[in-house]
Amino acid sequence: MGLISAVRRELFYITELRRLLGALKSITPDSETLTPDLIEASVDTHAKRIAFLDEDNRAITYAEFDAYANRVANWAVAAGVEPGGTVALYMGNRWEYVAVWYGLTKVGVIAALLNNQVQGQALAHGVSISGAGHLIVEGALAGQYLTARAALDGKVQVWTTEGAQGDIDGARDLDAALGGASGARPDRSRRAHLRAKDPCLKMYTSGTTGLPKAAIVAHTRALYYLQVFGVAAKARPTDRMMMVLPMYHATGGLCGVGAGLSFGGAVIVRRKFSASRFWADAVETKATMFMYVGELCRFLVAADPVREEKKHKIRVAIGNGLRPDVWPRFAERSGIGRILEFYGATEGNVGLINLDSKPGAIGRVPPLLKKRFNIKLVRFDVEKEEPVRGADGRCIPCKHGEVGEAIGEIRADDARYRFDGYEDQEATKKKVLTDVFAQGDRYFRTGDLMKADAQGYYYFIDRIGDTFRWKSENVSTNEVAEVMGVHPHVIQANVYGVEVEGYPGRAGMAALIVADGFDLDALHAHVQRELAAYARPLFIRLHKETPEVHTTGTFKLKKADLVKEGWDPAAISDPVYFDDAEAGRYVPLTAEIRADIVSGKRRV
Repeated sequence: MGLISAVRRELFYITELRRLLGALKSITPDSETLTPDLIEASVDTHAKRIAFLDEDNRAITYAEFDAYANRVANWAVAAGVEPGGTVALYMGNRWEYVAVWYGLTKVGVIAALLNNQVQGQALAHGVSISGAGHLIVEGALAGQYLTARAALDGKVQVWTTEGAQGDIDGARDLDAALGGASGARPDRSRRAHLRAKDPCLKMYTSGTTGLPKAAIVAHTRALYYLQVFGVAAKARPTDRMMMVLPMYHATGGLCGVGAGLSFGGAVIVRRKFSASRFWADAVETKATMFMYVGELCRFLVAADPVREEKKHKIRVAIGNGLRPDVWPRFAERSGIGRILEFYGATEGNVGLINLDSKPGAIGRVPPLLKKRFNIKLVRFDVEKEEPVRGADGRCIPCKHGEVGEAIGEIRADDARYRFDGYEDQEATKKKVLTDVFAQGDRYFRTGDLMKADAQGYYYFIDRIGDTFRWKSENVSTNEVAEVMGVHPHVIQANVYGVEVEGYPGRAGMAALIVADGFDLDALHAHVQRELAAYARPLFIRLHKETPEVHTTGTFKLKKADLVKEGWDPAAISDPVYFDDAEAGRYVPLTAEIRADIVSGKRRV
C-alpha cells in the first residue's frame, strides 16, 4: 500500500470510529436512558412508517408494534410480574417476538430468550436457570415444549398462543389475555428506578460444551447492539433489513433488528433461511440491508445462480464468521458493495468491526486509536489451554502476526468494557483472567485465538478447544477448513481433531459436503499443495445430507458429535477415507486399515 492510500485509510478509520463512538457516548452505566426509551423514541418519530414485514409480507407500523408491546407490558403487570422478575420466551422468528420482550422491558421485567431449537433436558435447564415464573410458548412449538414438561411441571406458569393451551395441561391463553389488556403505554415510573447497568435481557450461550448458560444482557449492552451497526452502516428510515437469523441470538435479535428499528427502517422477518428463495425474497421486499453469519453466505454461494442475485437493492451486508475462502465469491456473486464484518459475543466485552471491508479481517484497531480499545492478544498454550505467563507471572503480549487468545480489559465505568457475566457465578469466574499485566487487573477471556498485523487488522484463527496439536505442531481447524473450502467442488468443510491410539495429540479429520463433479484425487492434490504435512487431514468423511443439517440454529458448524464418533468406519454411516502415504491418495478406510493403524503395523 502506498503512502497516499495509507493516509486515506487512516483518515477514513479515524473519522468513522470517532463518528461511531460519538454516536454511542451517551450509553453509560448510570444513565437513566433504557432500552425501551430508545425504541419508544423511534416509535414516536416514525409512528406511521412500516416497522416490520411479516412472513406473508404484511406490514406492521411502528404504532401497531408499540400498541402490542404496551398490551404485553400491561398483561405482565396484571399477572403480578414484578420489576426485576423474569418471563421466558420460547418462540420462533416473528415480529411479535420483539414486541414481547420490548413490552416487558417497559415495566422493568427481564425477558429470557430461549433457543427455540432446543427441547427436552436442554430446554428444561434453560427455563430453570432463567428464574422465570412465567413461560410464553408459541403455539407452533407446543409439541417441542412437551418434551421438557415433566421436568418443569409446577415450576412455571405456561402461556401459549394460537389456541395451543389445550395441548399443554395448565397452560393459559396469552392471546386472550393480551386481547383484554390496554394498548396504552404504561407509565414510565414502573422502570424509573432502573439504570442502564441493570439487566435488560437474558440470552443463552453454550460455549463449546455443556448445557446452555444464561448470559445477562444489561441495558448498556442492548442499547449498544441496537445502534452500533446502524450507525456504522449509516442506516436511514428508507432501509429495510432482511432478517433470517434467529431472534433469540444477539446477532439477529438485537444487532440486526436494531439496525432497522433504531433508525426508522423496517425489519423483514423470516421464520427460517432459504438459500433458494433468498434473493427473490430480497427483490420482492426491497431489502437494502442483510444480517448474516458466515455459513449462511456459504450456502448462498453453493446454491445455483439466479437472476435476482444482481437485481436486488441490498447495499450493505453486516455480520460475522465470513471466511476468507467464501468472502470473494460471495462479494462477486451478490454484488453487495459493502460488507461490514464484525467480531463480538453476546456476553463478551471485546468488539471489533471491519469498516473498510478488507477481505478476511474481523476488524481493525488503528494504531493511533489503540488506547480507545480494550482488546489484547496474549500468548497461549494450546495443550494446557491457558495463556502463557512469564517469569514474573504476567501474561505475554503477542507480536504482530503471532497467534494468541483475545482478551478484553474489564472496567465497570465504561459500557464497552463491562462484563456482566452469567446467572451461574462459577461460569462467570471461569471467563475472567486476573493479574494479567498488573496486580489486580481483570480481563474477559474470549476463548478465541486471533492474530493482528502491523496495520491493526485482526484475523480470527480458531476457537480454543478446536485448535489441536499433531506432530508437535498447532493445527487451526479454521485455517484448514478455509483451504479445503476454496476447492471448487467443496461446499462445506468441517475440520476437527480425533484421537489415534499410540499418537500424542489429535489427527485431523474433515467432514465434507461436496458438489457434483467432486474428485478425491483432485482434492488430495489440492491439500498436498496448500497445506503443511502436519495440517493435512488424515481422514476424510463425506456427508450425504445438505449443509443445513450440519449447522446449529445460529448456523455454526456442529463438531461435538463428529468428534465423539471419531474415525471408526464401522460406527459411521458416511463414507470415510484415509490419506494413504504409500498410495499417495485417499483410500477407503476399512476395518483392516483401522486395525493396522491401532496396532502400529501401519504408521501415520
